[in-house]
Amino acid sequence: MIYEICTQTDPGLTRDNNEDAVAVDALTGLCILADGMGGYNAGEIASGMAAAFIKSEMGRWLSQAGRYANAKEVRRAMEICVENANHSIFNAANSNPQYTGMGTTLVVGVFQDSRLMLGHIGDSRCYRLRGRELRQLTKDHSLLQEQLDAGLITPEQALTSLNKNLVTRALGVEDTVLVDVNEFRVEADDTYLMCSDGLSDMVADEAIAAILLGAGTLEHKARQLVVAANEGGGRDNISVVLAHAKEDSAKRGLLSRILGK
Repeated sequence: MIYEICTQTDPGLTRDNNEDAVAVDALTGLCILADGMGGYNAGEIASGMAAAFIKSEMGRWLSQAGRYANAKEVRRAMEICVENANHSIFNAANSNPQYTGMGTTLVVGVFQDSRLMLGHIGDSRCYRLRGRELRQLTKDHSLLQEQLDAGLITPEQALTSLNKNLVTRALGVEDTVLVDVNEFRVEADDTYLMCSDGLSDMVADEAIAAILLGAGTLEHKARQLVVAANEGGGRDNISVVLAHAKEDSAKRGLLSRILGK
């Protein structure tokens, strides 16, 4: 399996700065998206630190050992890198008064052959489009999600809830953090979307699916998602990472020759 990956980020219509950060290492299949929070510019610092640190540390490990690593080893490496990034952000916040309380959400994915190892913290998301079905692979760490799980509100009520942006877990806010890591099997023609809540709060899942199913390049679809979020209000920073899986034609051709097909 080979992957086409592209990114897009935009401040939106109401924010002066962009507190989202994205980072991609195409050679190792590493994708990172973070949505920062905190005081003036502090969220920008937290998300930037998370993206840069994890790209550096996880990217180095993947380039050295990752191609031959099993799922358990990739999972453990991701957990360690996220834990170290958490310590780095937490210590920076505690040593610099203007960064007190800063933190960030996180989605990190490693695409290798037919496997996606996916970690997340907070309410930034990862979706998968397979065929014509869009499925949310991550589950928000938020007060709103907890209310939904407890049956306190309905999905319809959640759409207009005032608790949309209250996360219950974030990177760098406490000295330890739990990252949810799950493994998914990738199929040819799958498209994966990582996004900040600047997209998911502004654009319904059905509209996201329609854009991903539409004509155009992957870059065009990424731009269209940002346009749709701004047309929906653009009340927050908007960031997307798109990854499209394709069968390796060279390997498929070799297999066909071996099988005499």
